[in-house]
Amino acid sequence: MSGTGKILVTGGAGFIGGHVCEALLARGASVRVLDNLDPFYDPSLKEANLAGLGNAGGDFEWIRGDIRDPEAVTRAVEGIDALIHLAALAGVRPSIERPAEYWDVNLVGTQRLLDTVKERPEVRILFGSSSSVYGGNEKVPFHEDDPVEAPVSPYAATKRAGELLARTFHHLHGHSITCLRFFTVYGPRQRPEMAIHKFTRAIASGEPVPMFGDGESSRDYTFVSDIVKGVLAALDRCEGFQLYNLGGSATTRLKDLIRMIGEALGIEPEIRRLPDQPGDVPRTFADVSRAESELGYTPEVPIAEGIRRFVDWYRQARAEGLVA
Repeated sequence: MSGTGKILVTGGAGFIGGHVCEALLARGASVRVLDNLDPFYDPSLKEANLAGLGNAGGDFEWIRGDIRDPEAVTRAVEGIDALIHLAALAGVRPSIERPAEYWDVNLVGTQRLLDTVKERPEVRILFGSSSSVYGGNEKVPFHEDDPVEAPVSPYAATKRAGELLARTFHHLHGHSITCLRFFTVYGPRQRPEMAIHKFTRAIASGEPVPMFGDGESSRDYTFVSDIVKGVLAALDRCEGFQLYNLGGSATTRLKDLIRMIGEALGIEPEIRRLPDQPGDVPRTFADVSRAESELGYTPEVPIAEGIRRFVDWYRQARAEGLVA
């Protein structure tokens, strides 16, 4: 499928969604966003993303609505050629406190979207999943064929269940569907509660950085521009049912991440040590060989460069009063 046509991006006002929409508009696609501006974090940040998309000069439309609302979803899917489904309640720790709400949004909402295009098998679908589905997998790097039957948070369980919904829907109705497991995405406009943004804000403000555990836990951090390239490649090659890891294919220890942020800011971080958090996993590490061979996906932004880019964005955004 070409990059043009009318593409619906659910959650397009958010961090990853906003960047995906920018890239789609840049290559001539007609983009429609369905987003309810959920107050999980400051909706004004999402409104700023939407304003930027509206000013980008392409064919852009925003529908404010919930993916569980049949009327909003019916309006949103009208005339589309492809669906990039990124809308979800995010975050491991909040999902432990509100599991029923996460199930309702992430599963009922996903099924609502799928049902609305059930009679249109020509609509191709991308589903934004998560590396959290691997749980405490001890085999590294994580491959798409690894067992994923032991998620350790409700959020992870909803993402794995979403993949199963997609697989079942493909089997029953024939739509081409690709599930994308994102590995800890960061970059400009990252959500404020995510680690890199939160740590940068704390260090820049002279506040202690909360470090859960001994700092030895590690993550595969993936710069958002690499994720966007993977999403667009998957859209272009969406055929049958597919599942891909999209990650940086490298790991960074928590204590090294904090050190790099401090170095980029030119400030020595003060660390506040805290116990391990329920739902956290000791490591994530993406095997991207399948995405590399089938999508041409290769992560290009190493963590040190990505941190520098994020800190540059943060300083500018803070000077403009866009972030705290």
